[in-house]
Amino acid sequence: MNKRGRLIVLSGPSGVGKGTVLARYREEHPGVRLSISATTRAPRPGEADGEHYFFLSREQFEERIARGGMLEWAQYNNNYYGTPRDYVERALEAGEDVVLEIEVQGAMKVREQLPEALLVFVMPPSFGELRRRLCGRGTEDPETIRGRLCAAARELAHAHEYDYIVINDTVESAASTLSRVLDGARDLVKYNLNFISEVLQDAQTSDVAD
Repeated sequence: MNKRGRLIVLSGPSGVGKGTVLARYREEHPGVRLSISATTRAPRPGEADGEHYFFLSREQFEERIARGGMLEWAQYNNNYYGTPRDYVERALEAGEDVVLEIEVQGAMKVREQLPEALLVFVMPPSFGELRRRLCGRGTEDPETIRGRLCAAARELAHAHEYDYIVINDTVESAASTLSRVLDGARDLVKYNLNFISEVLQDAQTSDVAD
């Protein structure tokens, strides 16, 4: 049986460490593909098309939106950013698991288009710890940190809409939890519909003794 890959959507507030957790998970699961986003902003020095981003013109991006070619998209600083549907679908059809690291609104858009997507929300052990981590960076002024904390509170209010939560108390334990829940999820019915259909079809076409 050629099983379709799984689409895994990872979200969490700024400062929770979801990128670090994902990187540690992928060290142990190198076959999991990290999706590449598309954008209309200009490439920065050292960035390559199809490696860091798919760099599109504004007209190309809007044409993809019009024909449903983006699983999710948004505008920041007058530029489009989004997830190309064809890139993700090709990988899934090839049996690869694909991870999208995106914010809550994008995750909900993905679920609308691909209900089989598995949504994972990375949470801090406490809101106070999230505040400590953001302050500990030492790279942002108090007003910026306050804005990030307000945004985090709004995002945390959507955690119940996800399939799983992963608490990032330490990177090692969070990556272990992520591995455990994703490995266990392989047996969910929604990821085995083709197999179930094949067995049922075989049953219907076989000579079954009374």
